[in-house]
Amino acid sequence: MAFNSTKRDSWSSKWGFILACIGSAVGMGNIWLFPARVSAYGGATFLIPYIIFVVIIASTGVIGEMSFGRGTRSGPIGAFGEATRQRFGTEKPGKLLGLVPVIGSLALAIGYSVVVGWIFKYLFHSLEGSLITLSDISAFDNFFGSTASSNVVWQVVGMAITIAIMAFGVGRGIEKANKIMMPLFFLLFIVLGVYIFTLPGASDAYRYIFLLDPAGLRDPMVWVYALGQAFFSLSIAGNGTLIYGSYLSDDSDVPADARMVALFDTCAATLAALVIIPAMAVAGQQLDESGPGLMFIFLPNVLRSMPGGSLILTVFFVAVAFAALTSLVNLFEAPAATLQELFRLKRPVAVSMIGLIGIVVGLIIAPIVSDWMDVCSIYICPLGALLAGIMFFWCCKKDYVLEQVNKGSSKPLGAWFLPLSKYLFCGVTVLVLILGAVNGGIG
Repeated sequence: MAFNSTKRDSWSSKWGFILACIGSAVGMGNIWLFPARVSAYGGATFLIPYIIFVVIIASTGVIGEMSFGRGTRSGPIGAFGEATRQRFGTEKPGKLLGLVPVIGSLALAIGYSVVVGWIFKYLFHSLEGSLITLSDISAFDNFFGSTASSNVVWQVVGMAITIAIMAFGVGRGIEKANKIMMPLFFLLFIVLGVYIFTLPGASDAYRYIFLLDPAGLRDPMVWVYALGQAFFSLSIAGNGTLIYGSYLSDDSDVPADARMVALFDTCAATLAALVIIPAMAVAGQQLDESGPGLMFIFLPNVLRSMPGGSLILTVFFVAVAFAALTSLVNLFEAPAATLQELFRLKRPVAVSMIGLIGIVVGLIIAPIVSDWMDVCSIYICPLGALLAGIMFFWCCKKDYVLEQVNKGSSKPLGAWFLPLSKYLFCGVTVLVLILGAVNGGIG
């Protein structure tokens, strides 16, 4: 059952929770991967299957994880324990399996903290003016190489800010931070998008983004990569969305909240594409890079060459820093809350312990962070999502599941929800695991 449910922190408002969930979902995948996928697979030809998968996953997995957390008032360990108690009469197997998403969340957060350190270094150097003095791709490549090899100070700075936000609690820390950072993220990207729209050469890129090639929809890889992008973009892994859901009140409309999160996450990804693809077009370059290389080498080189390049670089990395911090806070929340629940620790103590682990291990794994993140994203995150789906949709009793998803809902979900979640969502998650293992990642 739930731990310390009577003393559990909570969100102070509906929009505070929604913005926090949007913050957890909006991350580097929206910025350094989604635009490249749109560019590689034909604009709307990629967007159509992506939106289909977003609707499926948001209507099943996201609702499930939010409801599972709220119903048990607990993180993965307590929630999974309740599921096996209902099915098998004992909490022990569930609690042991609940360690998988918790450890996965911690591991992914540690790797992500390295990337956040890179972002803070780039932000600092864009503010003080040295970033714009880098003259070409080679100079940015060398700068990124030196950043990736040694970035202790900014990695610790990123972690210190994350720990400080979390130490204030859910309502006074995480919620308030997301209420500031998420609206500013969208505002800054809109400003960038409007500015780039005014530059010569951008119009062709907009036409391409919304171009539909029906023949392209027959390419199975379009659907594979759209599935991977949707799955990882919505931040379901049996930890972050579940733990945020555990702070929800019973009168919250979970299906409506899940729709809002999916909508704004898709808007964020589309905004990133509307900034990055036209920016590359304005510079006369093809967007054929993704990942860290796009964000830390190729894109900064393009942005610094634009009129007002110094300001553009600063605005871009401020927005990216907001997206990265809100995601990092979410990833660290599940392990921090687990320490609180299991050992009855005060929140600042639990957060500090997790933060110290994050700093020490993050500095150690920094040289191999790419491989570290691949293991987490290809194997551990989909496995956590699958376990959460099995626990909630298969182990928990049918009446319990429907009660939790419809509690507080203005329009209860129909009979379609449970079979769709049990078979389609869990099946999709298994497919993500298999395809990721075979292809070395699809997100």
